[in-house]
Amino acid sequence: MDTTTATEARYSRGAVILHWIIAVLIALNFAAAWVAEDMPGPQKMQIMGNHKAIGIVILVLTVARIAWRLTHRPPPPSPDLATWEVALSKVVHVLLYVLMLSIPLGGWATHSAFAGGKPVSLFGIVNWPGLPMAQDKVLGETLGGAHGTFAWVMLGLLALHVAGALKHRFLDRNSNALKRMWFGG
Repeated sequence: MDTTTATEARYSRGAVILHWIIAVLIALNFAAAWVAEDMPGPQKMQIMGNHKAIGIVILVLTVARIAWRLTHRPPPPSPDLATWEVALSKVVHVLLYVLMLSIPLGGWATHSAFAGGKPVSLFGIVNWPGLPMAQDKVLGETLGGAHGTFAWVMLGLLALHVAGALKHRFLDRNSNALKRMWFGG
């Protein structure tokens, strides 16, 4: 494969950077939610404060990632993929984008319902405005339940996404599979 073809088969640097930053933040947010479950009140509130802030950052970066994708053509699917693999990949990616938007939006709405529209502190640096809603514990619990359910769906899709990448690399022996969304040349 010549250099031009290899470069064209890779995602752009901006796409790679946004992909991995969002991936790390999603992993941190899952970890924060799981750790906070068993914490006492004040510690739990601090961890959940960071969880909310990271969620807002994920939301903003996801919007940036979508804007990037709309303005920078992704590489074509690898020619050695079966039709069903290309179709499944597209479905999983669309669902991941939907969840990367809806989960933070749901968390923001959950916070806003419990806090009566008060802002979310972004790491004590700046306040992100709350959604304009009255305090409603029942609505907050409903939104929080949906937020959690969507997070579990995302976890399943992420497992499928990673399994697909590993399958292509190790079972199909496609050494370019992981390089497409990694740093460097």
